[in-house]
Amino acid sequence: MDAELPQSVLFCCDHNAVRSPMAEGIMKKLYGADTYVQSAGVKSDLDIDGFSISVCEEMGVELSRHRARSFDEMEEWGDDLSSFDLVVALSPASQRRALELTRVFHLEVVYWPIMDPTGLGETREAKLNAYRQTRDQIRAHLIDRWGPPRDV
Repeated sequence: MDAELPQSVLFCCDHNAVRSPMAEGIMKKLYGADTYVQSAGVKSDLDIDGFSISVCEEMGVELSRHRARSFDEMEEWGDDLSSFDLVVALSPASQRRALELTRVFHLEVVYWPIMDPTGLGETREAKLNAYRQTRDQIRAHLIDRWGPPRDV
């Protein structure tokens, strides 16, 4: 049985440059605007990754305007972590940080072990294939949790 879509979800990873923006964009594409979806990283020291942009474009997800942000910046910009129904951590470091930040809230934090494609592959095509694997892992986790895409 598919879980009901939450009102709000925060995806997080290490730098908010590859996995979490992919998850944010793919969730919006699959399930529409009924759920408030954001992403953040433990750090925000990198720009959105070009390979992430490319492989998400292949499925109609636009990431080029994404701006990386950290948990700290999120708080500074007024997004209160306690206002999210669910935090989905896509890396061990982001899971630790999310649990640390939410220990005083009644907030579900789940961990999805999503492959980090950065540094994989020698050629452009091999790199794109690694990023496609990551994209497809995220999509599979989303569908496994919330069911088939909605007609949006």
